[in-house]
Amino acid sequence: MSAAFQVFQTTPWLLITAAVLFGLAVGSFLNVVIHRLPRMLERQWRAECAELTGVAAAPAETFNLVTPRSSCPHCGHRISALENVPIVSYLALGGKCSACKARISPRYPLVEALTGALSGYIAWRFGLSLAAFGALIFAWAMIALAFIDLDASYLPDNITLPLLWIGLLFNLGTTFTDIQSAVIGAAAGYLALWAVFWAYKLATDKEGMGYGDFKLLAAIGAWLGWKMLPLVILLSSFVGAAIGIGLIVFARHGRNVPIPFGPYLALAGLVALFFGEPITRHYLAFF
Repeated sequence: MSAAFQVFQTTPWLLITAAVLFGLAVGSFLNVVIHRLPRMLERQWRAECAELTGVAAAPAETFNLVTPRSSCPHCGHRISALENVPIVSYLALGGKCSACKARISPRYPLVEALTGALSGYIAWRFGLSLAAFGALIFAWAMIALAFIDLDASYLPDNITLPLLWIGLLFNLGTTFTDIQSAVIGAAAGYLALWAVFWAYKLATDKEGMGYGDFKLLAAIGAWLGWKMLPLVILLSSFVGAAIGIGLIVFARHGRNVPIPFGPYLALAGLVALFFGEPITRHYLAFF
């Protein structure tokens, strides 16, 4: 173990290559999480509702992150190990199922490539360190949450709440910020969007965002500290507003159709992780 550690320390390109390859594998798993976790939660909620109402729930087959094996949603073809190699399999199959030739969504290789690229960048940026390990956890969670919110329009507590507590634990050793800033960041992150939510609801009698957004910003505050929250809020709001206007104008997206805010928070959180300090420093110097 110590020999491998020394090799990675003295050979940065090897560490980056290993991080990219491992990130591609993690990206493949994240695709499973993104697809299955919302369905797992919906099954759980239906079972809980049936229990509360006293109605016997119909028996369901085991469905989790491991079982059953991945299959084509069109023909049910079980995906083999060779057909599940990140990116390579997609290119070799021409983006189609090997059995029925139905089109495979390009989002699968996109998630894998994004995870691999971010993992390699983190290895290059932080080296072999505790900060790199924490940044990988943070980045992988942001990717999963962003795509789950795009699909299901909610951010599951199964990811946001553990992410918050893990961030506080990492900052016990001031990995990204001191623990006082992390605790304040967690509280301020939640309360900031909570206040916006209730102000908007009282003014319009409509809900402008979900509680998952509060928890995600609280998690980001726990990882990066309260000083990064203004940047995260401003950047996510700006990007969200620009994309929202673009969807309404060019894609004829209905004004009353909600647009998930989680992906913009996740993107802003990653920007703050990598570039938050220089951006904040230049911003303050400008004024």
